Amino acid sequence: MSEISVVIIEDHAVVRIGLVTALKTYPGIKVIGEAANAIQGLTLLKSTQPDVAIVDIGLPGMDGIEMTQQFRKFQTQGQAIATKVLMLTMQGNEQAVLASFAAGADSYCLKDIAMDRLVEAIESTHHGSSWIDPAIASIVLRQMRQGIPKANIDKKNTVEIQAVESKYEDVLEAYPLTNREHDVLELMVSGCTNAVIAERLFITVGTVKTHVRNILSKLCADDRTEASVRALRSGIIS
Repeated sequence: MSEISVVIIEDHAVVRIGLVTALKTYPGIKVIGEAANAIQGLTLLKSTQPDVAIVDIGLPGMDGIEMTQQFRKFQTQGQAIATKVLMLTMQGNEQAVLASFAAGADSYCLKDIAMDRLVEAIESTHHGSSWIDPAIASIVLRQMRQGIPKANIDKKNTVEIQAVESKYEDVLEAYPLTNREHDVLELMVSGCTNAVIAERLFITVGTVKTHVRNILSKLCADDRTEASVRALRSGIIS
């Protein structure tokens, strides 16, 4: 299995050096560059073409959102670059989250994330799955529930909420959710814990856990957030 090449674009030297040092201890991750601002970051991305770019929103001069937007424009100009962008920031407000995805970010993590979870996010992002920090997942889910295909931001960028991939539809068709699993999934999407789901459906927490495992399996999801997103995208939950 080849290593995942990563660049880090972060203006705070302590944070940047800490990330570089920590990620170098994980097999399968290779840090191939770092930058302290967006201008350097754009040059680095174009020259190294990494698998994943970890980008801070609060970069000096041009912020990480605008930098991501410019990089995506570069990618659409005939450049065969498959770089994924993972936002890593302290900003968990709705405007920052939606603007990041509108600009072309693939994943969004808060800086208080554990290093093991960050590595999971890098791997998931590299393999094509959006990784959304649980702390801000409700923002994305709420946007999807509203049924708005595009979200406008100040710079008139837009983001499309795409339908679920065909491979997941095939699994759902072959292994449809039961009525009870649908009930559990609906409460999961609403943000209910296992205990609350058990109370509302008059079943045990152990039974809820079994249903959750089955739901994750049928939706090919790694966690509850990913399952909720796919459920909304596929139209299972509206």
